[in-house]
Amino acid sequence: MDVQRNTLTEEYKRAVQEASKVVKAGGIILYPTDTIWGLGCDATNEEAVQRIFTLKGRAESKAMLLLIDSDAKLPGLVREVPDIAYQLIDAAVSPLTLIYPGGRNVAPSLIAPEGTLGIRITHEAFSRALCAAVRVPLVSTSANLSGQPAPKIFAEISEEIKAAVDYVVPVRQDECTPARPSEIISIGLGGEVKILRS
Repeated sequence: MDVQRNTLTEEYKRAVQEASKVVKAGGIILYPTDTIWGLGCDATNEEAVQRIFTLKGRAESKAMLLLIDSDAKLPGLVREVPDIAYQLIDAAVSPLTLIYPGGRNVAPSLIAPEGTLGIRITHEAFSRALCAAVRVPLVSTSANLSGQPAPKIFAEISEEIKAAVDYVVPVRQDECTPARPSEIISIGLGGEVKILRS
């Protein structure tokens, strides 16, 4: 069960503090998000990002998305935020990843060859608090090896993944309701909208 915003338990606060230390030191964490459990790191740290690509056995051509805690951070990550982006964010009733043109100020390998960058604003208690604590966008990619199914609950995450990260966040591990990936929508500077995953 999620914890209400601004009312984090002591367990959550300690976990945020520890995860924040690891992320700031360039480490990789396994953490709960607003969708499925994710592998994360400082999205501005190319070396940390490369570690995740290597861990997953994932081709760099398959860009990973970012998590942030506020739409106020969008202008620092993309050259121009199309008006339609704010409309979609305001209207979203479930987790929504937007693919923006003109990504910037993150590790180069997170930006797709065509210059796009996937970003989601999280409202889940832990990941939101962690984003606020580290003050940088977080990488969020499914906690599985490339080609294997994305785990829908913590119990489905492989021991290989758990052993390879620097910190496994000790909250929400007992939940057994399967999580769903986010909706993904690509947007253009001219307001074009393309649904990539609903």
